Amino acid sequence: MATRGELLGEVMSETGTTQSRLSRLSGVHQPSISQYVSGRTELSDEMLDRLLECMGRRLEVTRRTVQPELTRSERRSWRLHQQLSLDLSPQTLEDWIPHIESRLEHLRTRITGQPHTRNLERWTRLVHDRDVPGIRRTLNGLDRDSIEMREVSPLGGLLGEQDRLKVLATL
Repeated sequence: MATRGELLGEVMSETGTTQSRLSRLSGVHQPSISQYVSGRTELSDEMLDRLLECMGRRLEVTRRTVQPELTRSERRSWRLHQQLSLDLSPQTLEDWIPHIESRLEHLRTRITGQPHTRNLERWTRLVHDRDVPGIRRTLNGLDRDSIEMREVSPLGGLLGEQDRLKVLATL
């Protein structure tokens, strides 16, 4: 799938529109258009649509779901953390804080290297700030950042054995 900048460049080629002409039509500086086309600057859907309209085109965005490719270990970790997110609330977080802080201290003595040490600090901030929505996004996220955060999760041991076994049985 083409990037937004590549798509802009393709339509410019198809319509014979130069960067200079597109700049005059759209009011967007030519150096910005050059950076969009080259991929040096990210182009938003809104800006792309605005530029395409100057060339007689519109942007149509099609959204579809995809199942991310996770390793068995990543899927297992996601499902266990997802189960914890069912119980997460401001009150349960307060109840969990002593356990989480103890686990963070334990992990700090054993973890080295990036991104693990950086992610431990991010966990520390999330917990310190009592950021329930941020913790929930990390527990449920399927992006690479959330996956790496869960690799050093201080929430181990919070899920009851019966719930843990139930989750593992579904894998």
